[in-house]
Amino acid sequence: MLLALVIFLLTLVFVIWQPRGLGIGYSALAGAIVALALGVVHWADVALVWGIVWDATFTFVALIIISLILDEAGIFTWAALHVARLGGGRGRRLLPLIVVLGAMVSALFANDGAALLLTPIVIAILLRLNFTPMATLAFIVATGFVADTTSLPLIISNLVNIVTANYFDISFGSYAAVMVPVNLVSLLATLLVVWLVFARDIPRDYALEGLESPQSAVKDPLVFRLTFPLLVVLLLAYFVTAPLGVPVSVVTGAAALLLMIVAGRWWQGGRDAQVSVRKALQGAPWQIVLFSLGMYLVVYGLGKAGLTGLGADALQWLAGQGDFVATVGSGVLAALVASVMNNMPSTLVSALAIEQAQVAEQTRELMIYASVIGNDLGPKLTPIGSLATLLWLHVLAGKNYRISWGQYMKVGLLLTPPVLLASLIALYFWLPMIGD
Repeated sequence: MLLALVIFLLTLVFVIWQPRGLGIGYSALAGAIVALALGVVHWADVALVWGIVWDATFTFVALIIISLILDEAGIFTWAALHVARLGGGRGRRLLPLIVVLGAMVSALFANDGAALLLTPIVIAILLRLNFTPMATLAFIVATGFVADTTSLPLIISNLVNIVTANYFDISFGSYAAVMVPVNLVSLLATLLVVWLVFARDIPRDYALEGLESPQSAVKDPLVFRLTFPLLVVLLLAYFVTAPLGVPVSVVTGAAALLLMIVAGRWWQGGRDAQVSVRKALQGAPWQIVLFSLGMYLVVYGLGKAGLTGLGADALQWLAGQGDFVATVGSGVLAALVASVMNNMPSTLVSALAIEQAQVAEQTRELMIYASVIGNDLGPKLTPIGSLATLLWLHVLAGKNYRISWGQYMKVGLLLTPPVLLASLIALYFWLPMIGD
């Protein structure tokens, strides 16, 4: 287990550090190769792990491609400008509206899309509104925070959700029935804590004269007209195809392909195209494919070496204290592990431990969803909790908004626990109700 732990820690360091532009994918793959060479994992484990991660990985890539095309077409800027106008010049009305916008984007385009695409747009709009640096920072942090805390409702809203749902064979509809109401509680809790922490930094009024009209942000009218019907059809397709066993990545990939055809005007050889499909494809996180396989192999080796057994023992002890303690305890445990280990490895560890633990069926189901909540929200405790947070901090640094790890953890430790606790309690009450 010591050897497996050392390999994991070194792999995590290289994933965060990314020396010489190695990237997260090659860094994780290098760790997997070392684990294979030293016998921590075997070639048979490669196929097993790939079977766990492939659908989630390609779904994520397809969602980011969709997000990048819509972003270049101006859809997110259009939405943000509408929200700014809905604020009616009142700063303290604008804050919750931005939080709700972030929650909607996170639900449909995954937490990474919400954090990485919406944040620069919010910054640009706030600069036009002449907000102070402290007020701008409050909105930035709120946008980044809500991207994860409200990434619970749909399987596609977070890589964690996809991996867990696939591992335990949870359908799109069954997952949504449990987590949409829980996500509403998470959103309300997020609104409350963000308001309590940042309201004093928000100006009472702002001028609307410096804002462009939302329609001026639209760069491709054809993509704009397609966007909302496409999203409705896509959501319906998830529900319809789930009972047929169609992988989520196939449905999402088909939507991405259709959007690429329209945006690239492929039927007319690219003439009159307003959006660069090539740029979107180049900007897609292809290294996440290597990262998912490499990091999960390393973590699988760590689990085989004894971590899974320790996790299963902890879960069985929690189950012995009753369902309330089992739900809250397993969610908090997953959150703590995710904040230290990174939420993607933590998700696999949680799944393996839950599968191995000998607990009652209802307790097991509560633990499955609690692990999703913990692995979605727990990363907000530390900067290394998720790759989305590390990339978000990098984007902010490029915009001259530098947040130190100490500053981040101070805010994360203040905001995350109450939202995590509220979501887990909501799950404890809601799941048995719909199960009955």
